[in-house]
Amino acid sequence: MTGQMLRVAAVTPLSPLVTRFRFEHPEGAALALFSGGAHVVVEMPDQGTLRRNAYSLISDPMDGSGYEIAVRREDRGRGGSRFMHRQVREGDLLRVGAPVNLFALDLRARKHVLIAGGIGITPFLAQLRQLMRLQAPFELHYAARSRAEAAGLALLPELPQVHAHISEEGGRMDLGAVLARQPLGTHVYTCGPEGLISAVEDAAARLGWPKAALHAEAFLAPAPGKPFTVILAKSGITLEVGPHQSLLEALEAARVEAPWLCRGGACGQCETAVLSCKGRIAHHDHWLSDDEKSAQTKIMPCVSRFEGQELILDR
Repeated sequence: MTGQMLRVAAVTPLSPLVTRFRFEHPEGAALALFSGGAHVVVEMPDQGTLRRNAYSLISDPMDGSGYEIAVRREDRGRGGSRFMHRQVREGDLLRVGAPVNLFALDLRARKHVLIAGGIGITPFLAQLRQLMRLQAPFELHYAARSRAEAAGLALLPELPQVHAHISEEGGRMDLGAVLARQPLGTHVYTCGPEGLISAVEDAAARLGWPKAALHAEAFLAPAPGKPFTVILAKSGITLEVGPHQSLLEALEAARVEAPWLCRGGACGQCETAVLSCKGRIAHHDHWLSDDEKSAQTKIMPCVSRFEGQELILDR
């Protein structure tokens, strides 16, 4: 992975489950600027396994003094978020990739409506700074079950355009009403659970919104699962993928080239042709169409797994 070693300058708990990490250059050099919605990949040497997780940048895009991310601890995950929460300390050095933006604002829009659920608030924290600097019309809607789970509240500006919808306080978001009152030319951006993204898409479809005005991001951490075997036709290698290892990580460990940008099933860079599938591919990505998933002729190694007798890939 290209990137640079950065020093952990601060570790700040935002809630019982979410912690903010700030990275700075160890010699004080300026870091590359970015645009709202960008992410970085953080490399984590975790007990013999090299994990690489993508995290949205939450700091000011025009502040090159450091990068900030917010990480939610997932106790049932594969270990990346636990590593960040339990092992990373101020002063540590970690390799951090250059910013990549797969969720940029469309600056042609007349207005921007940002809809976040839970930890999905993270890309919008940088986008808000960008929109305020541009003096572009916007509104933000942030949904969470409780204020304890709404870690992003402490990081949001107090503005009339910023709305918190806390379920346990009776503040459920009415997506139909939010979308129905927007002027022509508005673009909507959604980040959060799959259910929220689908609900926004369904509400927009009922109101006749053009698909080009809808944007969504749902980075997925690779799910753990049963170990499986994969045969690489070009490389002549048979790989064993562990229960807490992604297929992409197994490819990297075997030094088999597999390009990537997001490592979360969103960018399409690691798409790999399936030459033989005697079993079932568990597709967890947001890249392949439903028909492509059903055909089982392609797989996204970053997030998808396999169960069955034989899986042969064109790698």
